[in-house]
Amino acid sequence: MASETPESKTDRNLPKRVGAWQHTKYFAINAFLIFHLIAIPCWCIPNSTPLIPIVKNVIRPYFVWAGLFQSWDMFAPNPKSTNSYMEAIILYKDRSSQLWSFPRMENLTLTQRYFKERYRKYEDNLQNNDFSELWPDAARRVARLNSDSANPAQSVLLVVRWSDIIPRTDGSYDRGPWDVNVFFSYPVKPEDLK
Repeated sequence: MASETPESKTDRNLPKRVGAWQHTKYFAINAFLIFHLIAIPCWCIPNSTPLIPIVKNVIRPYFVWAGLFQSWDMFAPNPKSTNSYMEAIILYKDRSSQLWSFPRMENLTLTQRYFKERYRKYEDNLQNNDFSELWPDAARRVARLNSDSANPAQSVLLVVRWSDIIPRTDGSYDRGPWDVNVFFSYPVKPEDLK
């Protein structure tokens, strides 16, 4: 019988290590898929049981980080009844002003819409008082986008414009008059423009 060399012992062990690595990858992929197959429906279905809000609170940080959160209120149980968009009024050091619009899907090309859709979701949430902690950051961002060293922004006003969607008796809809609300004013500091 031929004697075994240290190399032949190593070669014999190699398939077992590859097999263990394959098993670990198989387990990790399946755990990932099973988690998402359970978590996504729990996130999307209405709060019909006491367990659903608990699951949502546990998975919320991951879903927000990964961009997997969805808001199905557009469809049910109470669809949105307003058409709205946001603008910002920037007041400059020389006392001039500028109206800046957040991206609006109806004004973008199909390609631009694809890349700006997350921005639309952000804007929808920004209008909600529950997310008021985002308002200063949004105002600072608008100030940075619209300032120069010769004429820096001094103040940013966040404005929402909306029109109610009014159902008619024949099943169609009318648009109500446009309303405007300045919901946040931010005094820009010099360090905000850096």
